[in-house]
Amino acid sequence: MTSLPHSPVTFTGNLASGTSASDLLCSLSNGVVGVPLKALGRARFGARRRDFTVSAKVRKVKKHEYPWPDDADPNVKGGILSHLSHFKPLKEKQKPVTLEFEKPLMALQKKIIDVQKMANETGLDFSDQIISLENKYQQAVAVVEVIAALKDLYTHLTPIQRVNIARHPNRPTFLDHVSNITEKFVELHGDRGGYDDPAIVTGLGSINGRSYMFMGHQKGRNTKENIQRNFGMPTPHGYRKALRMMYYADHHGFPIVTFIDTPGAFADLKSEELGQGEAIAHNLRTMFGLKVPIVSIVIGEGGSGGALAIGCANKLFMLENAVFYVASPEACAAILWKSAKASPTAAEKLRITAGELCRLQVADGVIPEPLGGAHADPYWTSQQIKTAIVDTMDELIKMDTPDLLKHRMLKFRKLGGFQEGIPVDPKRKINMKKKEEPILKPGKTPDLELEREIEKLKQQISKANGSSSTLPSELGLNEIIEKLKREVDYEFSEAVKAMSLKDRLAMLREEFTKARNSKDQPMNLALKDKIEKLKDEFNEGLSSAPNYASLKYKLDMLNEISKAKNLSEKCNKTVALKQEINTKFKEVLDQPNIKDKIEALKMEIEESGKSTLAELNQSIKDKILQVKEEIEREFGDVLKSLGLHVEPPSVQNVTGKIDTLNEEISHVIEDVINSSDLKNKMEQLKLEVAKARNSPDSETRSKILVLEQQIKQGIAEAVSSSVLKDKHEKLKAEISEAMESSGGLDGSLIMGNLNQGNSKYDGTKVEVNFEANRSFA
Repeated sequence: MTSLPHSPVTFTGNLASGTSASDLLCSLSNGVVGVPLKALGRARFGARRRDFTVSAKVRKVKKHEYPWPDDADPNVKGGILSHLSHFKPLKEKQKPVTLEFEKPLMALQKKIIDVQKMANETGLDFSDQIISLENKYQQAVAVVEVIAALKDLYTHLTPIQRVNIARHPNRPTFLDHVSNITEKFVELHGDRGGYDDPAIVTGLGSINGRSYMFMGHQKGRNTKENIQRNFGMPTPHGYRKALRMMYYADHHGFPIVTFIDTPGAFADLKSEELGQGEAIAHNLRTMFGLKVPIVSIVIGEGGSGGALAIGCANKLFMLENAVFYVASPEACAAILWKSAKASPTAAEKLRITAGELCRLQVADGVIPEPLGGAHADPYWTSQQIKTAIVDTMDELIKMDTPDLLKHRMLKFRKLGGFQEGIPVDPKRKINMKKKEEPILKPGKTPDLELEREIEKLKQQISKANGSSSTLPSELGLNEIIEKLKREVDYEFSEAVKAMSLKDRLAMLREEFTKARNSKDQPMNLALKDKIEKLKDEFNEGLSSAPNYASLKYKLDMLNEISKAKNLSEKCNKTVALKQEINTKFKEVLDQPNIKDKIEALKMEIEESGKSTLAELNQSIKDKILQVKEEIEREFGDVLKSLGLHVEPPSVQNVTGKIDTLNEEISHVIEDVINSSDLKNKMEQLKLEVAKARNSPDSETRSKILVLEQQIKQGIAEAVSSSVLKDKHEKLKAEISEAMESSGGLDGSLIMGNLNQGNSKYDGTKVEVNFEANRSFA
């Protein structure tokens, strides 16, 4: 609400005295202080009456700019309601900013540009100087390339360097990421208390058709915006606006996504008077009771309670170069070392980086950034954030409300855990930090040591063969397999380095990631051909790698141990199944009706006085057969409940022939699919399906249907050969004979299996599953 300021009003004459306190108090409601209600009716502004004068001066103020423009674009991204947001694209491109640790390489490059510019302006020949500087630059680049250049620089950043990247002026803000990951977004304003803090932005948006409530700290992209946004430092009004949107999302069932990027809550006198601490505490208490999933992402710096006020989530993710701290490194250094120059040491001791906080279980994951930081490729970074949000929300939405609340509570309850009562070694009391054990890196384990471990494991397996209760995990199989996998991965990476394929592999990985996350560029055949070409080149040159012998030896050991594990698990399953079958059979025999019939038969046989089956009369034999059939029926039902089926010998022979025919049909289908014409059509179908997934239209759907029909027709023509038809008819006749010999019961089961798909050939009808092809994207 905007109030019009006015200059003090002066009254003379009878109004100066003789007024009661009640008159003065009542006049407050009319907006004029110190004017009695009785006299107010007779008073006129700017007029002279009797012996007093009232005058008021109104100051002109700037007209409030309504957020809806006069020329609103109805086709704007996110819908016409996005005009309500004050966040507009920058008219001028942001100036590049070079951080301190990036300057050595940039300085030489700038010198080359300056000398070339001088030569162009003056017309003088500076070719020698240019060549000299270019040689220096190439030498510097060569030195940096030796230490993995920019990649090595950004993979071994110090904590204080990551703080500088998190504060980079060109780093994408909350609204930048939201505009990249949402199909629609509408900003919601106000705390319903008369204020709208621009440092916190809230709004509704949709990702893949699912609606979310977004809220986050918003910094500026230039000085003007930073002043408007208060450098991302919210006042109590901002936290109360976020609180209102949390209640709104909880009421309507919208999952909440918060973006954290603030140095801290605004700590001026006015904010403290308005209840900054109370607003943050209210948010903390409320977030633990919200019945919707909450995911928080630290995209820049997360400072103290100002960040935590919207960060009490089920899952907390951090960008690779983001930081999350209780006090900034500069403040910590000023407190502990009395100088802000010690901020690098403070940043290291505080453990504020994403990797450290993940190890401390404060953060639940690290979202990768492109080389050079998030500002180097904001759209790619946003897509990584989108992937993390979608995957995590898919997991959290499946939880019931009590489980969701408990999950959120336990996430924070487990922080800072310790155990009391453990005695401290007296020798360690002076320096409590224990000496870290050296970690043996992959590839450093000698082959002889691996061989000894495997021989020892083989002996344990041979001893445990007679024990049905011994599991592979108890024998150490899983540990050995994991160790061998690490060793094989290391050997493969060394082989890639030796064959000079590391850079190409990294480039292909980056291209594949961008193609997978891109909205407009589906996976193309050119990229697939590059991958296949690199794979073939690697396989051809692998035998010439210097570590090929070690790789082959470890790979053979891994395959041998994996087979032993699978065999052991299969044996354990077989033993467990035998025990279960015996238990079920005993339960069948213990059924009251069957048990009584068996006891009655035993009594009748004893009374007859016969000792062999041949000596028994026909009536007793018939009774025995009836009880046997009843037991077989009951036991057959039990086996079916276990997913088992017992077939007579004649049926087993027919089943083998069915399998043989299936294999022959499979070979025919594979030959047809591998033909050049049909293979090209299937590749074209994959591309069309990938395109349709991003932007389906009628033309693409019609292309997909035509290609599917052509592929089906090609396979059907190949399968409908006369040879396969004759074999199919002959197999039908054999099945009929098996049905007659088995009394119809088991034969019907065979026909059921044949009709249900045990035989892939049924005459002329062919069904092809294209959904597997559609998984290619």
